Amino acid sequence: MYIQYTMDQLCLPMDLEEDIPENHLVRVVNAAVNRLDDTIFDTAYPGGGRDSYHPKMLTKVIIYAYTQRIYSSRQIAKAVRENIPFMWLAGRQRPDFRTLNRFRSQRMKDVLEMVFTAVLQFLADEKYISFEHYFVDGTKIEANANRYTFVWGKAVSKHKAKLQEKVHALFADIEAAEKQEEQEHRGQDLSELGESAEIDSEKLEQMTQSLESQLLKKPKNKPLKKAVRRLRKDLFPRLLKYEQYQNLLGDRNSFSKTDPDATFMRMKEDHMRNGQLKPGYNVQIGTENQFILAYSLHQRPTDTRCLQPHLEKVRQILGRLPRAVIADAGYGSEENYAYLENEHVKAVVKYGSYHKEKSKAWKENIGKIENWTYDEAVDTWTCPAGQTLHFRKESKETLESGYEIRKRHYRSQSCVGCPLKERCTKAEGNREVVVSLERLRYQKQARAILQSEEGFTLAVRRMTEPESVFGQLKNNRGFRRFLLRGMEKVTLEVGWLSLAHNLLKQAANDQKRRAAILQ
Repeated sequence: MYIQYTMDQLCLPMDLEEDIPENHLVRVVNAAVNRLDDTIFDTAYPGGGRDSYHPKMLTKVIIYAYTQRIYSSRQIAKAVRENIPFMWLAGRQRPDFRTLNRFRSQRMKDVLEMVFTAVLQFLADEKYISFEHYFVDGTKIEANANRYTFVWGKAVSKHKAKLQEKVHALFADIEAAEKQEEQEHRGQDLSELGESAEIDSEKLEQMTQSLESQLLKKPKNKPLKKAVRRLRKDLFPRLLKYEQYQNLLGDRNSFSKTDPDATFMRMKEDHMRNGQLKPGYNVQIGTENQFILAYSLHQRPTDTRCLQPHLEKVRQILGRLPRAVIADAGYGSEENYAYLENEHVKAVVKYGSYHKEKSKAWKENIGKIENWTYDEAVDTWTCPAGQTLHFRKESKETLESGYEIRKRHYRSQSCVGCPLKERCTKAEGNREVVVSLERLRYQKQARAILQSEEGFTLAVRRMTEPESVFGQLKNNRGFRRFLLRGMEKVTLEVGWLSLAHNLLKQAANDQKRRAAILQ
């Protein structure tokens, strides 16, 4: 009546591989990591102590865990004990969660990029990718940090300025109280600090020590004793704290106290629907055929200033820059166009007004300089009313990155009585425009590329390249918040995610190829 059931009988086969289907994802992960050269991991293991678990085994386990939406080291260790594919990958070994976490966040910090590059080379050898077209985009992922332990750069500057005013006032009072005493009894001249506009902790420490030396000579001087106590207990520690905050901020406007590398950004996932800023990182990736070719992490919320450091990371990973870079309007700045031109990279990159220029309202707006005529021979602009604007002067604007924008100023001779002036400008007097000719040249080049057959095809393809990858990572695999803290460890998390994604994509493509062959 029943199939025989006993728990005391030894069953065959004892090999776990027999229970894993032939086309299972775990076999793809196993084959990819087995192809790696063992010497890649040598730098992570200097030697000494007891024998370590094999790095290939741990690499397989972690990559497969990330493909299965398992990111916690404790959950990975649990799966190694209970899940058949994990048990097969681990060879029935059972590394604990500390070993797994130490391996992925410390051991692999100098090795993971080499593993990622080696896997990319395998994909290129098998014609999954060609490194010709590079589709770049960014997304923001929340950091593993408290959302309410924030530090704002403007607030730090404001509080530091107020503290310096208090220090100035304190030393001014001491100076006034001791004016009647002789100079030799006062030691260092305190008026130097009172006149200084900027006070740092080193200078304040020197002056505090000077006051303490005076206090030894006059121990009954209560105002001096009170001033020294206030400096040591309140003002000096606060100044040190503000300086530390400013060092952590750098050129950012905020950071989180629980993860100082994270910057407060506006996320798309706004469950409270109030535009709340959350600590996070800007993750930049480049894709081809929806495989991740390179990744980088940035503390800037906007994509514009991330393109150049990201492409330098691409050069480091791939050994060269791709033939063409395709990106949206968030990257279309004069600085980025100049960089791509200097590197001889084809820029299929939109600029901010690319789509607006096609609208009827834009074409009929006579105030837009793009609708005017430029005479390069005499360096003049002619407005729709026929007025000629002559060159007046040139100014320069230096960006934070050091890039210099040259702006040329033009002014009309007389706009009095012009019937189009109200539609042209609201300013009184003659019309004046400030324009970067280099920016207009780059926009003209970008427009020609985007309107070409190849450029249009690549621009349309971009919509399904990095966007689809971000959808896979954040929605399908549920990775919306980092588990680790700090720029270095978070970068490793993105590396593991990218490896897992590429092998998942390879498995999906293999399945399509097999289905096509069978048909």
